[in-house]
Amino acid sequence: MAHHLQIPTIAYETAARAVALAIEEGAKVGVRVSATVVDPSLALVAYGRADGTTPHSVETSRRKANTGASTRRPSALLPTELAVALEHGSGGLLTSVAGGVPLGFDGTHTGGLGVAGGSPQQDARIAVAVLEILGADPVPEGA
Repeated sequence: MAHHLQIPTIAYETAARAVALAIEEGAKVGVRVSATVVDPSLALVAYGRADGTTPHSVETSRRKANTGASTRRPSALLPTELAVALEHGSGGLLTSVAGGVPLGFDGTHTGGLGVAGGSPQQDARIAVAVLEILGADPVPEGA
């Protein structure tokens, strides 16, 4: 009988690279990005923001990262009928706004990435681009 669990988590170096890549990818399309990476327990691993990003994007990127890490799906895939209830029920930890994605490598879930600063569609595209550049697992089917 196991008396402990080992939960995989994203390494800081990879998380920091994801944040830097999100800011770079945002700049390519004229978006000032806030980016957050959390581990599977929703603990903050890395955060960064482009100069001049909107203040609320800080918190929005965190909630998007939390959602990707917690649900293991893109934040935009929170079922419509559950979105408001989950946002309220989690004390605002989660969001249904696009731009959050799960982070995993070789089938192992390691956290979530949240991108905020542009339109939800821009944020989602930037997040997916970061996954591709990092060599992370792609966004799950149906996303």
